[in-house]
Amino acid sequence: MRSALDFNTLKVFIAVVERESFVGASKVLEMPTSNVSRCISQLEEKLNLQLIERSTRHMKLTQAGHLLYTRAKPLLEALEQTETELTLRQMQLKGPLRICIPNEIGPALLGSVVADFACLYPDLEISCVTNLSGLESLRDDLDLAIIITRGQMDDSDYIARHLMTIPCTVVAAPSVIQRYGTPSHIQQFEELPCITTVSALKGAPWQFVNTKGGFETIKVNGHYRVNSGEMAGRAAVSGVGFAILSKQACQPYISDGRLIEVEFEQSAAPLQLFALYSDRRYLPAKTRALIDFMHQKLSNISLAT
Repeated sequence: MRSALDFNTLKVFIAVVERESFVGASKVLEMPTSNVSRCISQLEEKLNLQLIERSTRHMKLTQAGHLLYTRAKPLLEALEQTETELTLRQMQLKGPLRICIPNEIGPALLGSVVADFACLYPDLEISCVTNLSGLESLRDDLDLAIIITRGQMDDSDYIARHLMTIPCTVVAAPSVIQRYGTPSHIQQFEELPCITTVSALKGAPWQFVNTKGGFETIKVNGHYRVNSGEMAGRAAVSGVGFAILSKQACQPYISDGRLIEVEFEQSAAPLQLFALYSDRRYLPAKTRALIDFMHQKLSNISLAT
């Protein structure tokens, strides 16, 4: 059975009692007098009790009305105080903020950003972990997960905000090029030795962007798998096989000749950095502020293209 007493109805009733008229209550509540009168009548009807004795000159609380007022007044005040506290907590940049960033590239790109944010808002209690679990991180009671992906992002129930695009390129050591030659089309990677991932990027096939902007995937001959961009780079320099690496990370090796960049009509799909969170509508101010701060700082970073 649905209760006749609710927050809004009690608010109207208490305003009528304290203003001693429907007109006075309507001004405080900023609602038509007829709505105030109707609300009280409906309340009395639901309770099957007269709460206010009305006359043309005055109104008087009945015994039932007095009981309702004395009991409801402190309850309403407590509810309003709770509502205020919850609203302020939502708006204030204080309290715990739990985030997850990807290994290696996360600390390199975001280590100083998160530290600077912590200095700006010392009332925050920031907990930051590093792993590659991505979407799974948000199921571990975290407020925000920064993930890195390549190509088309999978659909999910989470909200994703793009933070940065990281250009990538295909590279190989001179010894690999000498042994296998320079590939002329991406389908050759199905047979050539390639350095791929174990579970990072979900172990997805290599992805390239064609001239129309669409993605092409190649299930490469991944005979060497790692979960680290640094490991992949070292393996490429050592001559283990071909690799897709961040252009910025491998540029020094290209410049000094330890790696050779292999170009195709289709370019290697870039890495994408996203901020993931669970709900846009109720996103706390502290989480939104961190996302905005990350976006601003990362937009000022120039990456090689």
